[in-house]
Amino acid sequence: MTHVKGLTVASRRRRKRILREAQGYRGTRRRLYRAAKEALMHAGQYAYEHRRLRKRDFRRLWIARINAAARARGIAYSQFMSGLQRAGVSLNRKSLAEMAVQDERAFAELVKLAQSGGQ
Repeated sequence: MTHVKGLTVASRRRRKRILREAQGYRGTRRRLYRAAKEALMHAGQYAYEHRRLRKRDFRRLWIARINAAARARGIAYSQFMSGLQRAGVSLNRKSLAEMAVQDERAFAELVKLAQSGGQ
């Protein structure tokens, strides 16, 4: 019979941690150490990348919402943002998008302010 060396405590603990983290995976990626380790490495890379992509995606969503609400009131997004900047209004896109969806009356006031250009 072949001889298998016993693992050190540290390497056994490391393997158990890897397999425990891969529990929700399918098939070999859950059961075998090497496959589980590789799957976890890729999962970590995707998670890291997508945490950054999510920020871009939300910004695109906010801009689309602001643009739609501004165009419904007869002004383009770029003109709206430029007018707000000239008027000294420093609201971020997240709050502007929320305002466009939830509080249409306040957004309409901002559109008037942006069209007048803060004069």
